[in-house]
Amino acid sequence: MLILTHDEVAGVLRDREAELIELVAAAYRLHDEGRSAVPHSTFLRFPDDDRNRIIGLPAFLGGDRPSAGMKWIASFPGNLEKGLERASSVIVLNELDTGRPIALLESSLISAKRTAASAALAAREFGPAGLSGAGFVGCGPINLEVLRFLLVAVPTLAEITLFDLSPARAEAFAAKARELSPTLKVAIATDLDDAVGAHDALSLATTAGTPHMDLSKARPGATVLHVSLRDLTVETILGAQNIVDDADHVCRERTSLHLAEQHTGGRDFVDGPIGGVLRGRVAFTRDTTRPLVYSPFGLGALDMAVAEFVNAEAAARGLGTTVAGFLPGTTS
Repeated sequence: MLILTHDEVAGVLRDREAELIELVAAAYRLHDEGRSAVPHSTFLRFPDDDRNRIIGLPAFLGGDRPSAGMKWIASFPGNLEKGLERASSVIVLNELDTGRPIALLESSLISAKRTAASAALAAREFGPAGLSGAGFVGCGPINLEVLRFLLVAVPTLAEITLFDLSPARAEAFAAKARELSPTLKVAIATDLDDAVGAHDALSLATTAGTPHMDLSKARPGATVLHVSLRDLTVETILGAQNIVDDADHVCRERTSLHLAEQHTGGRDFVDGPIGGVLRGRVAFTRDTTRPLVYSPFGLGALDMAVAEFVNAEAAARGLGTTVAGFLPGTTS
């Protein structure tokens, strides 16, 4: 059993944004081709606690580098008040011919970077040509990764506007943003609507559990990266073009799209999955009079793709700790 720590995973993933965007795009194509197995995520919730949860995401992804395993990720928003990250995560990779677990990876960065790569891919594919600015609602680590990947996927990005309920978090995010790109123009909005309407793209990565905002102040045809899935009202979803990673997955667990499905009794408001659009299987025409909302539930297949990438690279570099005797030996 190979164990890879947070720092070892971080070392492998450092400055690999362009590769990861293409890796995620390839995973979406494979998923759309039916070359994946992605059961519904399992949500462990606690009695009398509607904030904290632990999620299990088992998955298989085929292709040239097939992989299978499971991600176990906890989301405890109150950790921020304790000086800890909101999310903590591990991934177990299994050997495909025996099913035996072969690697255990600390995966908070894998989770964050595959999420950000997905968002940046959507901005590149569906955003306007020459996109120059983006708003960010929620100034946590996920949106910081989204910014990191956007700077690679959309090299014309020159300015951003931030909003967070905590002014201190917004200031800290601004400082990190300037480190990522010293020429980037960074503004902090004191009002949510100012951030929503500042640019042609908007990234939402909050801890909201119920819809709390609309896009009435957004620019016409804005591209909205709805990473946190529960921010937008039902009416907003129904008034937008909607691209998802997988409708069966995203219309669950009281996401904004799940609420829209419950309200309408169907999914006609979903224009298609990103994998189908990338493959040309789904004909999609951008309507610039309406916002485009990209809602990625976060498929376990993406985690497997990135985890396999990290595992192979770590093995080539001689990274990690091998625990001999972790598994039982042969039975013969």
